[in-house]
Amino acid sequence: MQENFSLKPYNTFGVEAKAKYFTEVNSVEELKEAINFSNTQTLQLLFLGGGSNILLTKDFDGFAIKLNLLGITEKTLDENHILVTSEAGENWHDFVIYCLNKNYGGLENLSLIPGNVGTSPMQNIGAYGTEIKDVFVNCEVLNIETLETETFNLEQCRFGYRDSVFKQEGKGKYIILNVTFRFTTKNHIIKTEYGAIRSELEKSGIENPTIQDVSEAVISIRQSKLPDPKLIGNAGSFFKNPTIPSAQFEELKQNFENIQGYPNGDGVKVPAGWLIEQCGWKGKQIGNVASHQLQSLVIINATGNATGKEIFDFSTEIISSVKEKFGIELEREVNII
Repeated sequence: MQENFSLKPYNTFGVEAKAKYFTEVNSVEELKEAINFSNTQTLQLLFLGGGSNILLTKDFDGFAIKLNLLGITEKTLDENHILVTSEAGENWHDFVIYCLNKNYGGLENLSLIPGNVGTSPMQNIGAYGTEIKDVFVNCEVLNIETLETETFNLEQCRFGYRDSVFKQEGKGKYIILNVTFRFTTKNHIIKTEYGAIRSELEKSGIENPTIQDVSEAVISIRQSKLPDPKLIGNAGSFFKNPTIPSAQFEELKQNFENIQGYPNGDGVKVPAGWLIEQCGWKGKQIGNVASHQLQSLVIINATGNATGKEIFDFSTEIISSVKEKFGIELEREVNII
């Protein structure tokens, strides 16, 4: 355990913030020991995975615990399905590549998403027509209060758009230890109708894509428009795409003929990136912080010297301008600490 520890290397925004205490755990037993210590000191806990979905706005006056739980196991279900369980500390994209190398289908559209496996169910990560819930079986969690392990199935996780029980009433009560997925091994369902996947495949002359082809197309698309967190600090999409009532969308169309929208239940989902861009934020920089020049949904630590508060304030200005122009209030996807 270390004191007054810099968390800069542990968040993809690359902002400087110190934790009062810090440790890394490599097993469930070590994790329990760390929690027991925090209870004796009545310390607030912060669990770190890949650090790709948090914004540290100040020093953390508590105990930060980096989860390094590693390992992958498999169990064959039938000739076309397999269960694969990954420990929480495995890198997400590395896990996707592991599955693709074994020809396991289901995660190819989720290639190159930053973070670790353990955080994937928390916000039901999704991209290009696929969400975690589509292949999720269950996850094993540690109850922080009782230090007992529990299992949450698909229904208990109550997945929604970038949402789950772990972001609602279960927030701060559980630590995800591992996640089990159900993949296809032969008859894969290929999803190419979302985003620019189909045109990317056409560019390569691919008519009957494999899951590996889809993954490569997704990687190419993401690399062409999203900044690499290793090169420039960011946390991917900073805001959720808002869903508004159909009547409100029709009203907005009267004033903004080119507004984009997609049916979503009883409402219409409007791309947050489009709203932000219409407000003039694409590529705009204030001090150390900017909206990315190719994807306005991504806020970046432009100089590498931004504080978490600067980034938070920048996002607040974006929210205010979108609310003023469109009457839509954006919600942050990134967890604010």
